[in-house]
Amino acid sequence: MSVRRKDADGSLVVLFSTEQARATTNPYLTQLYRSLPLPVEQRHFSMRAALLSRYDVLHLHWPEYLLRHPGRLGTWAKRLCALLLLARLRLCRTPVVRTLHNLQPHESHGAIERWLLARIDRATRRWIRINATTPARAPATDTILHGHYRDWFAGLPRPAPERGRLLHFGLLRRYKGVEALLAAMHGLDDRGVQLRICGRPADDAIGQAVQDACRRDPRISAELAYVDDATLAREVGLAELVVLPYRQMHNSGTLLLALSLERPVLAPWSEANAAIADEVGPGWVHLYDGELEPALLARTLAWVRNVPRGTVPDLSRRDWDAIGRQHHRSYLAALGRGVEARA
Repeated sequence: MSVRRKDADGSLVVLFSTEQARATTNPYLTQLYRSLPLPVEQRHFSMRAALLSRYDVLHLHWPEYLLRHPGRLGTWAKRLCALLLLARLRLCRTPVVRTLHNLQPHESHGAIERWLLARIDRATRRWIRINATTPARAPATDTILHGHYRDWFAGLPRPAPERGRLLHFGLLRRYKGVEALLAAMHGLDDRGVQLRICGRPADDAIGQAVQDACRRDPRISAELAYVDDATLAREVGLAELVVLPYRQMHNSGTLLLALSLERPVLAPWSEANAAIADEVGPGWVHLYDGELEPALLARTLAWVRNVPRGTVPDLSRRDWDAIGRQHHRSYLAALGRGVEARA
């Protein structure tokens, strides 16, 4: 059975491995969906649709979530369905396009999941890397940079920054280093500095650690929940410095969101972060090696106060209209049609 379409205008059906956009959907995905040109007919994921419907390309984001379920039986059911999907893709010769958000999943769920993910990798015909420092993968890799969030937050009120206010925001996960930030804050002997934590904890232990820190130190406060866009724009706007002390940092939408709202960021050195620092211009991304220390927080706050007023980060390479067109070309290239989408 063939599901290829030969429309001369580049029309094609793309099934995304993600659900229809809603209020809590990652804004990267929502902006991607909106940016795709009209020849792309979008479908969103259900296993029934993946196994039984007709589509030209399967576009995978975070494929590990296709294999995971809170319950043991649910997990095994999803793994079996993934095997059936791989067989269906091979039988119908449907190409897989895969966006590389991470070099590997942030949490490991065992050998069977790793084996299935390796099979998905082998089925991938075209890779999309969202920063140019990600190693290219065979058989073909396109570079399509992660888009900015300026349009997403346009029109929302944004207050002026408060002197000495630090912010850490986003889903609170182990690898993001919030415990190290809390420890550094406790060690900072400056009553004029305050730390705000804003985001939903991934597990109870992280939430408890933040709550304990708030009780111990009146300079620390937290909103331990998912927040809407207006609240997030306000929280980022109030920050003098956004601190992202991740243990692993390769692609970070949180970093780009802070820059889109014109707030400087302190983050660990990585090749990807160094490339963004060079791209956006001096004074916006401050990088460090080693552990996050109290003195580093103090020094960085002093440095950000020297950023010339009136300057903004240069995010001109991350326009969503261009990103949508590049994705369309990548889909066509996966089908053996059109030109490649390399940036």
